[in-house]
Amino acid sequence: MLRRISSSSSLSSPPLFFRFFRHSPRYNFPLSSSRTAVSVSGHHHHHHRLSSPNTTLRSICSHSSSDLVSEHPPFVRIYKDGRVERLSGTETVPASLTPQNGVVSKDVVYSPKHSLSARLFLPHKARELAAGNKLPLLIYIHGGAWIVESPFSPIYHSFLTEVVRAASCLAVSVQYRRAPEHPIPAAYEDSWSAIRWVFSHSDGSGPVDWINEYADFNRVFLAGDSAGANMSHHMAMRAGKEKLSPRIKGVAIVHPAFWGTDPVDEHDVQDVDTGRGIAQVWEEIASPNSVNGTDDPLFNVVGSDPDLSGLGCEKVLVAVAGKDVFVRQGLGYAAKLKKSGWGGDVEVVVEEEEDHCFHLLDPDSDNAPKFLKKFVDFITC
Repeated sequence: MLRRISSSSSLSSPPLFFRFFRHSPRYNFPLSSSRTAVSVSGHHHHHHRLSSPNTTLRSICSHSSSDLVSEHPPFVRIYKDGRVERLSGTETVPASLTPQNGVVSKDVVYSPKHSLSARLFLPHKARELAAGNKLPLLIYIHGGAWIVESPFSPIYHSFLTEVVRAASCLAVSVQYRRAPEHPIPAAYEDSWSAIRWVFSHSDGSGPVDWINEYADFNRVFLAGDSAGANMSHHMAMRAGKEKLSPRIKGVAIVHPAFWGTDPVDEHDVQDVDTGRGIAQVWEEIASPNSVNGTDDPLFNVVGSDPDLSGLGCEKVLVAVAGKDVFVRQGLGYAAKLKKSGWGGDVEVVVEEEEDHCFHLLDPDSDNAPKFLKKFVDFITC
């Protein structure tokens, strides 16, 4: 069954999705702000440093413009010696066992090999639950064009704090290796590794007490925005293929970064400069090893041939924004999933006057609380 909920009357022509990374969202947490530089050489990283959960790396880049190989604002600059300087998405906030809006958080390393962590969020009152009472479990994959942001970014810490407070759930926000130091498919491999790590707690004997004690593995939800929404889809497909058990109950695909060379329908009027910019991000930074460029099945989910009927969950929420460059792709995905023979429930939420990831950029806007409620209802109903 396909259900569509629309908040306005018409779809507008979309601006660049890069606007997501040019805004300065309001934060309610102390943060440190700087640019991050790491060193790579081609696709083989000789030296790399992943942002630690509680700190932001100071820029170690003092190059002149003559040392610059390429610049991809608002994401990265790449220099002749292989050094990469991140221009945005480097801010972090610490986890806290002191309740913030009734929610406590902590960071746990899930992949020592790659120095990757997950940030866990738990309602403070959960500790008062009677033994055996469990909470819905949300696994979240952040956006950022596969290049910037992290689970420790203010926008994701704030959003998941609000979700956990409202839904009374346990959330696990996962870190993954980012391009260009670690080109795709590294992010997909890490996300799947994180999911498997979370599910290693399903019998109550995993390494993290919060997951053992509070997670209800009969109510597991997977969600992500933008690039994270793209990966959430592919993780759900892999969960179906590999028969992940227990089964994921629901997947929320929020403003998904799906793309392709050709428009998905007659309403998909693609601006030439926009398409060129998206292709550049994918082909030159995120996934330079893709044989088919933006028609790589990892990116071109709607226009490629893969059968979606094996999606490994019971229900899907697809959220799109009318002014988002990816809006037609998101709607096309929902329609394709409905026609695929997959037996679950598809719900589509359209905020027609909003842009890409508006709920993260301006959580105090009129429509952000409406979206938050829909997202929470998806987890709790």
